[in-house]
Amino acid sequence: MKLILLFLTVLLYFPLTLKAQSVYTQMPDDPEALYFTSENYDIASDGKHDVSDALQKAINKLKKEKNFGILFIPEGKYLISKTIYVPKAIRLIGYGKNRPEFILGKNTPAYQDENNYMFWFTDNLVEEGRQPRDAGAGTFYSAISNINFRIEKGNPKAIALRTHFAQHSFVSHCNFYTGDGYAGIYDLGNEIEDLKFYGGEYGISTARTSPGWPMMMIDLYFEGQRSAAIISRNTGMTIVSMHVKDAPVAVELQQGVSDRLFMEDCLFEKVKKGVVIGVENETNNQINLLNIACNNVDIAVYFSPSETSIVGKGNKYLINNFVYGLVMDDMSDDSEYKTVIDMEVLDLVPEKLDKLIPDLPPMDTWVNVKDFGAVGDGKTDDTQAIKEAIAKHKNVYLPSGWYRVTEPLKLNKGNALIGLHPFATQLVLAESEANFSGFGSPVPVLESSERGDDIINGIGIKTGGYNNRAVGLKWMASEHSMINDVKFVGGHGTMAKPGQPSHDRRRDQNISSPSEPVYSQGMDLAWDNQYWSLWVTNNGGGTLKDIWTANTYASAGLYISNTATPGKIYAMSLEHHVRQEARFNNVANWDFYAFQFEEEGREGKNAQTLNFANCNDLMFANFWMYRTIRVNTPRPWGVKVSNSQHIDFRNMRSWTQVLHLPERTIFDMDKNLIVYPGDFARVTISGKEKQNRNENPNSIAEKLGFGYEFATGAVSDSKGNVYFCENQQKRVYRWSAETNTISIYADYPYKPFSLAVDTEDNLIVICRYNPQPGFVDDNQPKTIETLPDNNPYYSGWGNGGWASLAYAINPDHVDDMQPLQLVKTNQVKNVERVIHPTHRWRENFKEVATGMAETSFVAPDGVTIIPNTFDLGRSVQLMAVSPKQIEAVYVTHEDPKITYRFQVDDKGMLTNRSEFVKRGEYSNVVDSRGNLYLAEGEILVFNNDGNEIKRISLDERVHSMTWGGKNKDELFVTTSTAFYRIKL
Repeated sequence: MKLILLFLTVLLYFPLTLKAQSVYTQMPDDPEALYFTSENYDIASDGKHDVSDALQKAINKLKKEKNFGILFIPEGKYLISKTIYVPKAIRLIGYGKNRPEFILGKNTPAYQDENNYMFWFTDNLVEEGRQPRDAGAGTFYSAISNINFRIEKGNPKAIALRTHFAQHSFVSHCNFYTGDGYAGIYDLGNEIEDLKFYGGEYGISTARTSPGWPMMMIDLYFEGQRSAAIISRNTGMTIVSMHVKDAPVAVELQQGVSDRLFMEDCLFEKVKKGVVIGVENETNNQINLLNIACNNVDIAVYFSPSETSIVGKGNKYLINNFVYGLVMDDMSDDSEYKTVIDMEVLDLVPEKLDKLIPDLPPMDTWVNVKDFGAVGDGKTDDTQAIKEAIAKHKNVYLPSGWYRVTEPLKLNKGNALIGLHPFATQLVLAESEANFSGFGSPVPVLESSERGDDIINGIGIKTGGYNNRAVGLKWMASEHSMINDVKFVGGHGTMAKPGQPSHDRRRDQNISSPSEPVYSQGMDLAWDNQYWSLWVTNNGGGTLKDIWTANTYASAGLYISNTATPGKIYAMSLEHHVRQEARFNNVANWDFYAFQFEEEGREGKNAQTLNFANCNDLMFANFWMYRTIRVNTPRPWGVKVSNSQHIDFRNMRSWTQVLHLPERTIFDMDKNLIVYPGDFARVTISGKEKQNRNENPNSIAEKLGFGYEFATGAVSDSKGNVYFCENQQKRVYRWSAETNTISIYADYPYKPFSLAVDTEDNLIVICRYNPQPGFVDDNQPKTIETLPDNNPYYSGWGNGGWASLAYAINPDHVDDMQPLQLVKTNQVKNVERVIHPTHRWRENFKEVATGMAETSFVAPDGVTIIPNTFDLGRSVQLMAVSPKQIEAVYVTHEDPKITYRFQVDDKGMLTNRSEFVKRGEYSNVVDSRGNLYLAEGEILVFNNDGNEIKRISLDERVHSMTWGGKNKDELFVTTSTAFYRIKL
């Protein structure tokens, strides 16, 4: 990527004033909204009379009557004395020549000893007797905009806003005068824009967003904080254009907490430490800094664990490029931890930063579409009214309403179509609308001009289920155009108006029988019927911000084709499509910030995240790929690339609570090049990498079998026979060391997780048991969410209610399945073998890895136990240890990808934990020389000192491994689809 120096732009001619400029200078005319005025409520906007009760009443009235919508706050000063709760999908928007301001008066009770909020965004309606439920991953469309906040003296624990909400929620155009209060915002969500923070212990104090997505932050100013402008605890911040002045620290990443930070085009002024990094050399800790201008900043980057610093270059300098974390210089390179530093001395540092996000047109130029006869009831055809408004006026305002259209809407050059709530204001198609139906080429509901400075703001687009030719929005506008706060409606995020039936009700679960079967709900037959929701083409570009494209009825959420016009995407969420989330073809000069994908279990289990071909000069900053806990099928790749160059990925997060990561995080299909790490700080696709196809075949690896579905659990018996399993297919396989053949060993009706053997070669199968409907058993086993070491991050979200059980197969009687009994662990005497998982995914890793479960399964030999730990239920590989064995063993902590070395005590417990290497995923084995073979996509081999000595790459991600063969000197490996033997 070409780096552009901040000071080359003429920044001083467009200064950001510190005055609170009002964005909405007039009262919007919206009959569906509520207005917090003295005419409607018994209030005075003089900053002296407490409006808390009246304001809460107005918010609750809007939620009850509309479910979603806007409360407009007129210019004035409003005194509050307690927390105001703002429920899901409610927006507070200020208007007037000057922004309205909410004030927390001096020494207000309840703001002195514990953190407390002026405004708290919640998921529920809060009334007397109902406790607030914090905004979460399902809290959509909430916002507060064009309002200022002031905390007066004597409120040291006061925080203006708590905003832990999700998609299409934001804070924008606000000033925070925090004074001696604690912070302006606590716990960020989704996106913030055009905010200024003065004073406070912190401007922002935040942890991870509620859905775990990256956080987008644009056009920010901080001044005078006592500890740091921002303190983050695993937030994943994407920051563009931020000015920090007169603060000890600009951004502090809390010590001991991994985080992902991307910053670009920022200014630090009179700051002691620019960025404080809290964790060193972990794959989940990813730092990228681009074009950071520093004026009187002594320390550019400070590492708190080692207390080391990267000192700046004099009083004025520029951080051109700083990268810290796991890095691949190109797709043919090995991944390594690196610190990349590129700084230069400056003669001139800008005094202020340009505002990046374009302003909406002045309100005195808006015309209301209802003045042209539009109704917005979702039934009346409003097409001609909207067309007339667009034809006669440049800037058209759509107040709350669902506007039915029956033919495409085409913008003229420079048109702005403005709404203020993308679910309350929608353009909708009826089902089987003639102009959008049948067989034919794409037909857009809304189409931009070609190369005009068009604007679409705060509008939802609903294409229905059966409108096969529909495209939500076709965009061909200029580099200076903008799409902001646009929702493509259909599927997730859909809300009902009061009195309308909700489609989210769950049916009662009945007991299935042949005479009265209960069928599993399948796919909606209308899914994946339409063209793309958002199509950028024909040299379209511009700023695309805060867009949620999760319409399952569309074939993809985003398609960009045939454009070299610069474009920037800020905070786009692409989710829940059946085959493809996004596709690019022949695209250049685009940057993608906080670009997030999610695949769901029912609709998206086979969906590909991103496919791009014939592209160049693209940058992805904080790129998130997530597969929900309900997805239990493997996927061959995440990002698929063809004939592309100069592609820059900075901060990648590929994750799932379950085990089915994309087999290849990035895959170049032309050159057969693979990026395996799911978490890295930077990977570059140069386009100059040599082809890997059949040039250096791996002569030591032999594929013995293929066609499996997520093969795991590799283990061998004393004769060198190797066993492995398929969870979804409920099969266990055996490879014979004698005959070199693979056969099905068992196919009982229980899903196997992982395997072990006891001292008499009985095969132990750990499997999933779903309690049988209609059968009551006094000895019913504990389900995973009731085990003492339950991990709610895995057992939640509908993933509980089942148990991990075990059975054994006698090698001499393979059809005699023997369930294993659970007993008190301390009652088993003369234990010779203890079975532990080789990997765990949990916050209390140390406690559980070094503990011993209260109960254990006892193998048929009577001396082998399998402690009944929660992590059996998501294990890929198990390992056997002997009490008092001399050899060390290894377990990987999955999420930070750290592998620890343990000793084994006289009870078979793991003790003396020490960090071995900051790599790893699911499985490991140790050879006779003490070398560790560690699976992390590839097989990384380390000597006893933790130094990497070689790598072994296959065509797929490695899941489990074991030594087998007659002499136990061959390495057997399972991948998702194949079973390999590696002779070393």
